[in-house]
Amino acid sequence: MIAVVDYGRGNLGSVEKALGRLGMRAIITQDPRAVADAEAVVLPGDGAFHDAMGTLEALGLLAPIRGCVDAGRPFLGICLGYQLLFTESDEFGQGKGLDVISGAVRRFPSGLKVPHMGWNQVEHTGDLVLFDGVPSGAHFYFVHSYYPEPTGPSFSMATCTYGVTFPAAVERAGLFATQFHPEKSQRWGIRLLENFAAFVRDQRH
Repeated sequence: MIAVVDYGRGNLGSVEKALGRLGMRAIITQDPRAVADAEAVVLPGDGAFHDAMGTLEALGLLAPIRGCVDAGRPFLGICLGYQLLFTESDEFGQGKGLDVISGAVRRFPSGLKVPHMGWNQVEHTGDLVLFDGVPSGAHFYFVHSYYPEPTGPSFSMATCTYGVTFPAAVERAGLFATQFHPEKSQRWGIRLLENFAAFVRDQRH
């Protein structure tokens, strides 16, 4: 079972339905025990970084989310759910994240139209699990005003350029995260979710 974490943000229904269409049982939950017991976890999200961290803490979800990552169970962060994995964010004053990925979340430089909204190309070198069968340069759907800037141990990554070049997706072992919304990205987004679902199934054997 895949736990889709509900902290009052994000396209939870569309993520759940996308996984369900791929034959994966997914539940939307705020229950820390359900997240702790899930074979895989998806952390979606839209909205403000600090509000989201506060809600996760109030719901008792920080520990089971960290526990999933620490245990190496499959984990997918989407949009804000990706940014929350970082050490800190500049959004509305510096605030602390989950600190799973060393680095910070920065606002796009002045002069760019913010939020970065719509379709943009994502480049990769062909070695990412999530992008198996997805050509480099495929378009994905973005909605964000801040971008991730990792500084710690290396991740495999795919990049997008919007004023600056930033990691649009990262992965390391069972940890996956995307700045774009695969559930809104039509053909290639569905393929990416299929690849995540296949990875989850492979961990059962």
